[in-house]
Amino acid sequence: VATMANVRTAEAARDKGMGKALSVAFSGGSVMGLCVAGFGLLGISVVYAITKDADILFGFGLGASSIALFARVGGGIYTKAADVGADLVGKVEAGIPEDDPRNPAVIADNVGDVAGMGADLFESYSGAIISAITLGLLFCQKAMPDKVLAGALFPLAIAAIGLVSSIIGSIFVRGERHPSKYLKIGTYVASLLVLVGTLVMSWLLFGSLHLAATVVAGLAVGSLIGYFTEVYTSDNYRPVKKIAMQSETGTATNIISGIAVGFQSTAVTIVFVCIGIFVAYYFGNKCGEGGGIYGIALAAVGMLSTTGITVAVDAYGPIADNAGGIAEMAGLDKSVRKITDKLDSVGNTTAAMGKGFAIGSAALTALALFFSYKEAVNITTIDILNCNVVIGLLIGGMLPFVFSALTMQSVSKAANQMIEEVRRQFRTIPGLLEGKAKPDYKTCVAISTNASLREMIVPGLLAIVVPIFIGSLLGVDALGGLLAGSLVTGVLLAIFMSNAGGAWDN
Repeated sequence: VATMANVRTAEAARDKGMGKALSVAFSGGSVMGLCVAGFGLLGISVVYAITKDADILFGFGLGASSIALFARVGGGIYTKAADVGADLVGKVEAGIPEDDPRNPAVIADNVGDVAGMGADLFESYSGAIISAITLGLLFCQKAMPDKVLAGALFPLAIAAIGLVSSIIGSIFVRGERHPSKYLKIGTYVASLLVLVGTLVMSWLLFGSLHLAATVVAGLAVGSLIGYFTEVYTSDNYRPVKKIAMQSETGTATNIISGIAVGFQSTAVTIVFVCIGIFVAYYFGNKCGEGGGIYGIALAAVGMLSTTGITVAVDAYGPIADNAGGIAEMAGLDKSVRKITDKLDSVGNTTAAMGKGFAIGSAALTALALFFSYKEAVNITTIDILNCNVVIGLLIGGMLPFVFSALTMQSVSKAANQMIEEVRRQFRTIPGLLEGKAKPDYKTCVAISTNASLREMIVPGLLAIVVPIFIGSLLGVDALGGLLAGSLVTGVLLAIFMSNAGGAWDN
C-alpha cells in the first residue's frame, strides 16, 4: 500500500497542493499503523480466547520478536545500502541531483522504513500487551481473587480503546500549511480519548482509578518523549541548527556535533522513562502487593495504546520521501518537489518520534518481562556480586554494540557493492549520464535484496543463540544479568542512534 501511495502522493502534490499530498501520504501510512495495532490485538485476543493460557502468549511474542528482528535488520540493510550507494556516486561523484532517474541505485525506502518499522512496532505492541496480561493475572490471583479475569481484560480493553481512538485521531490530520501541526493534533486527540476511556474501564473493572493512573503515566511519558525527540531532531529547534552551522566547517565537525546531540538526547528520555516507572509502580502498589510491576506493564501498554496513529505518522515519512523521488524521476515541476521535501522533513522528525515511542515502551516492556522471567525461574534477587551474574551483565551490555557493529558493517559491504555497480553502469552504458539511455535498475535491486537476506543471518543468530548459551552454561542468575545489561545499553544506544540520525537527516 505504501508503494502505491508513493506515486499518488506525488500526483496529489502536483494537482492539489500540500494539504492533499499530506492526506494521501498519511492515509498510506495509516494502513500500516492500523494493521500493526489491529493484527496485534486480534492475534493476542484469539490465542488467549482459544487456549485460556497466558503462558502460550509468550510463543506469540517470540514469533513477533523473530520476524521483527529479521524484517528490521534486513529491511534496514536493503534501504541504507541503496541510499548510501546512490548518494555517494550520484550526488558526490557524478554531480547529478538526488533521486535522478539516471542513477540506477535510486530505490524506494518501503522495505526498511515501512515494512521493517511496522514489524518492529508490532513486536513492541504485542510484547507490552502480553506482559501486562501475564502480570495482571498473577497480581489479581493474589490481591483480587474475585477479579482475576479483569487483570487480563484491562490491557486488552486499553489496546481496543487505543485502536478506535487512533482511527478518530486520524480524521484530524488534514491541513494546507503546517503538516507537523496537524499530525500532532491527530496524535493528541487519540491520546486524550484513550485517557478518558481508560478512566472508565478502570472504574468498571476494578472500582478504582489507581490502575488508570499507571496507564496515564505511560501516555504522558510517551507524549513527553515524542516532544523532546522533536526538539532534538526537528530543523525548527537549536540542536539541528547547531549541527547545520557546524557543517559549514567540514565533515569532521558535522560528525562530532551530531554524535554530541545524540548522546545528549539520551538524558531527557531516560529521566522521563524513570519517572514513568516510579509513578506506575507507586499507583500499581496502591491496589495491592505485586501491583507495582503490573502497573509498569500497563504504563507500556498506555504508551503504545495509540500505536495505530503513531505508526501511521511514522510510515507517512518514507511515503513523502519516495514521492519526492518520483517527482524528480518524472521531471515534474520544482514546486512539487518543494512540497514533498517539506513533508519529508516533517517525516524525518515524526519517524524519530515514532522510534522514541518504540524505545521508551520497549524499556518498560522489557522491565515487565524481566519480572515475568523472575517468576518463571523462581529467583527472588539477582546478586551483582555473584561472579556469574557479573559475566552475564557485561556480555549483555556488550551485545547491543556488537549487534549494531555487525549491521553497520553489513550496510557498508552492501553499499560498496552498490557503489561499484553504479560506477560500472556510468562507465559502460553509453549515453547514460546524458539521459539518452536507461540504467539497469534490476541489478541494483538484486544487490540490496541479496545483501539484506544474507547479512542479517549473523546478527539474528547472535540475538537468539547467546541468551540460550549463557543460560545453559552459567545458569538462570547469569541470564538475568545478561538481560539486565542488554536492557540498559540497548535502550541508551537506541535513543542515541535514533535521535542523532534524525537530527543529521534534517
